[in-house]
Amino acid sequence: MTYHIVVALSDAQDPEDWIALAARLLPDEGEIHLCGMIAVEAEKSLSEGALAARTWRDVLYQAAKHDAHVNDEVEVHVDYQPLSRVLEVVNERHADLLLVQWENVDHEIGGMSPEDVFERAPCDVVLVNGKGWKKRGNVLLSLRGGPNITLGVRVAQALAGDGSITLFHAADHRRRAPDLDLIRRAVPQIARTVTAETSIADGIVSESVRHKMVVMGASFRKPEKGAPESPPIFAEVSHRTGMPVALVRAANLEALDMHAPAIIRTDESLSVRVDRWFAENTFHSGEFSDLRELMNLKEKKGTTISIALPALNEAKTVGGVIDTLKKALMDDLPLVDEIVLIDSDSTDDTVAIAQSKGIPTFKHPEILAESVGTFRGKGEALWKSLHVTNGDIVVWVDTDITNIHPRFVYGLIGPLLKHSRIQYVKGFYARPIQVGDQIQAYGGGRVTELVARPLLNLFYPELSGILQPLSGEYAGRRAALEQLPFFTGYGVETGMLLDMHERYGLNAIAQTDLEKRVHHNQPLVNLSKMAFAILQVFFARIESRYSVELLQRANRSMKLVIQEPERFALDIVDIGDVERTPMITVPEYAARYSTKTV
Repeated sequence: MTYHIVVALSDAQDPEDWIALAARLLPDEGEIHLCGMIAVEAEKSLSEGALAARTWRDVLYQAAKHDAHVNDEVEVHVDYQPLSRVLEVVNERHADLLLVQWENVDHEIGGMSPEDVFERAPCDVVLVNGKGWKKRGNVLLSLRGGPNITLGVRVAQALAGDGSITLFHAADHRRRAPDLDLIRRAVPQIARTVTAETSIADGIVSESVRHKMVVMGASFRKPEKGAPESPPIFAEVSHRTGMPVALVRAANLEALDMHAPAIIRTDESLSVRVDRWFAENTFHSGEFSDLRELMNLKEKKGTTISIALPALNEAKTVGGVIDTLKKALMDDLPLVDEIVLIDSDSTDDTVAIAQSKGIPTFKHPEILAESVGTFRGKGEALWKSLHVTNGDIVVWVDTDITNIHPRFVYGLIGPLLKHSRIQYVKGFYARPIQVGDQIQAYGGGRVTELVARPLLNLFYPELSGILQPLSGEYAGRRAALEQLPFFTGYGVETGMLLDMHERYGLNAIAQTDLEKRVHHNQPLVNLSKMAFAILQVFFARIESRYSVELLQRANRSMKLVIQEPERFALDIVDIGDVERTPMITVPEYAARYSTKTV
């Protein structure tokens, strides 16, 4: 079985040194998992850790690339007690050893005391304090014997390198003394042994001369009730010697009954969960700008990627979108396997332009027409695009973008390639809007701010950290997307987000800052129709979530105000999306992908 080490770091400096130490503790077959810990002060929102998390991810990603033993999926945990989150990773990955950066022996580690860590961790634990250990040398190993001997020796050897080890035996009359000569024969690197029965701290301090590091075994006994409190020996040793100290605790049968069950977070408020999600699952496209790195990840995982471009009369911009994405992501480097255009019966040259660029084009009314028919709307085009694309990851990018850049794609696929838990990624950006001759830098997203986000906050507060739920650029794993129903019109983004959350949970959703998006802004009347359709989608999902009836009594037609030079009147328009069943339920699709129809 593969041996797993989880490394928990409390600052982003020199992660390579910690990886090197973990690698020396690793058997021949093993894997290292990097976790960053960002502790937020109790009176602050966890969302304050978002920028620090972005920096941490970049540092840890870069460090992980240089050692084959390091798992690609680094984690950065933002919490009031981030080490408790690391312990969840330890449980999830069935880790064998937890290696923790211990900044100050007088303070908690990631919001937890050493005793709490030892009690809760279901594996071997090594807490390392100070920085002097990074240059290897002679190590003083202080142990009482018992279950810490094997782990203590391993850690001492990893820290000593070519240096020697002195075994300081703190005698415990309640335990059988270990055979020190046997240990020395088994570990030739132990140059000498010392036994002390009293004044343990004084003995360690005295023996620490000519050593660069002290490794100590943690006690398996809890202090007796009513006993006077005194500074732990490891803290006294650290203060008196000024040396780095490693505290080790082995997990074995003797200690197992003291371990708490796997941590279950039941006392956390919804607001805190959203803030943490925002800090940990909000990315920036710049984190994924190394396309060669993404290509290596894609090849390693055997993942294929498709871009589907929905279009309706976008002759002015579709050529630029195709040229930019195709050159950077297919011609220069084959990160993307295919780009296809999904046209909704354009009456201009949109299709001809796309065909001239050499990409496959499909008219969505003709896809699966005989078996499922067709409806108007962008959502219908997206739903049918699943049938004509092949990638394990599907990326949708609108074709009206005038400042198109490859980041609109790599910013979305990056989180999916680097984090297997993520199923769906939304883009967000600054959206300039032109009002007369003036450009308002953040004026776009009117339906988002006036309809979508207020409703999310009201009825789906767990999604209140999503900055632009209606953005037109997003990506997901086919295995998840094919399980979702699709609304055929304006409500497709809303329905997809709500259903993705309902089926896969908040932590499966991420968002990426794509910087700025410039496109042709919709007139107010179109935004009004969009809002009307989106409201209906919200009501449809609220009905099932809260067991209420809303739409049965609702009016599905909308009165639009017509103000023209020769006409001032009300016009009525029926607006409402059809809800398509999950694509996996379509027999032709299920047969094509050799997937069982549900």
